[in-house]
Amino acid sequence: MKSARPSPDNTNGLRLIFRALSHRNYRLFFGGQGISLIGTWMQQIAMNWLVYRLTQSALLLGVVGFTSRIPTFLLASLAGVLADRWNRHRVLVITQTLSMAQAMILAILVLTETIAVWQIIFLSLSLGLINALDVPTRQSFVVDMIERKEDLGNAIALNSSIVNGARLIGPSVAGMLIATLGEGMCFLLNGLSFIAVIAALMAMKMKSKNKAEQRSQVFKGLKEGFSYAFGFAPIRSVLLLLALVSLMGMPYAVLMPIFAEKILHGGPQALGFLLGATGVGAIAGSIYLASRKSVLGLGRVIVISSTVFGIGLIAFSLSRLFWLSLLMMLLIGFGMMVQMASSNTVLQTIVEEDKRGRVMSFYTMAFMGMVPFGSLLAGSLANMIGAPNTVMIGGVTCILGSISFAKKLPTLRKIIRPIYVEKGIISEELP
Repeated sequence: MKSARPSPDNTNGLRLIFRALSHRNYRLFFGGQGISLIGTWMQQIAMNWLVYRLTQSALLLGVVGFTSRIPTFLLASLAGVLADRWNRHRVLVITQTLSMAQAMILAILVLTETIAVWQIIFLSLSLGLINALDVPTRQSFVVDMIERKEDLGNAIALNSSIVNGARLIGPSVAGMLIATLGEGMCFLLNGLSFIAVIAALMAMKMKSKNKAEQRSQVFKGLKEGFSYAFGFAPIRSVLLLLALVSLMGMPYAVLMPIFAEKILHGGPQALGFLLGATGVGAIAGSIYLASRKSVLGLGRVIVISSTVFGIGLIAFSLSRLFWLSLLMMLLIGFGMMVQMASSNTVLQTIVEEDKRGRVMSFYTMAFMGMVPFGSLLAGSLANMIGAPNTVMIGGVTCILGSISFAKKLPTLRKIIRPIYVEKGIISEELP
């Protein structure tokens, strides 16, 4: 089967890395999200610091992390069905507007010094409910903005780059703002930042699509999506590894205030620099993925990046030097981003179009939905055995998961190859 797309060998340098920006709608999305996500990261850092300042409790850090993510685990699969039925563009306008309202309420409560821990938990839960619909819809929406489907992998990598570019800028700015003006200013600026992404969404010119799923029953569609995703070995294996990494590895973030203050003897600025270093590593990972000319070989990349992430966590847990911890955060950011984005790209390239929303909802459940359980587990373990030992256990588990995935890789390649041939990603003549 021959493909009509131009050979990637004809595109080099920056044009290769940023080729998805040639699509107008994606370019608007890229710019709007780039601004909004900086505010999102500022809010996340300020939220964790606020909780720790008010309570000095690792357990409550875990509880807030749990409430912000548990709706994703419980409702993302249903949201995936809706993403296959509803207009994704309109849904995103609504969810982004609601997220802006949540940030503004939080800002008012903090700036007026009327904030209480129960209010933080309630507002975290509210944002979690919004994200349960927003995230799988946004993941599925990427393909709607890309006219040349061969640019899909590049678009996903660039999307990860803005997430992690924001991870670099947001925590650093948040650390300085918390130290000078307090957490409330972070929440206020986050609320204002949503104006950019809402404006970008409103400026898009979207082609109308007929949704074949609109007349089907919601729960029937959910069952069909579950059977498809977990009955197909490549999708199942990618999702299970991602879920394991998210459960055991990702919750290191909720323990970062403890590392910054108690272990490395810093403050909010130290926290900002540590998480900013994660962003630098993640940006490096996204540039690496964006510069790849093909999706071929991403299975091996998933194995290596999961291992790198685990090694980084183990080394970070052992470090008591600030500069060494910064270096390990670079490694953690690189491994985390590459594993997450590579998994996303593999799923998006092999999934059937009419089930994309549902598969991406399972991806969201694996990537974000497992984090609340990990946050509770990490908070509880940190109270019993300390934050360093908790992070070390997470790193070891990630490495064991990558070894298990590596053993399945030859079989998965044989299953995926006919799909890539059918879609013109590879030629039948290739060995």
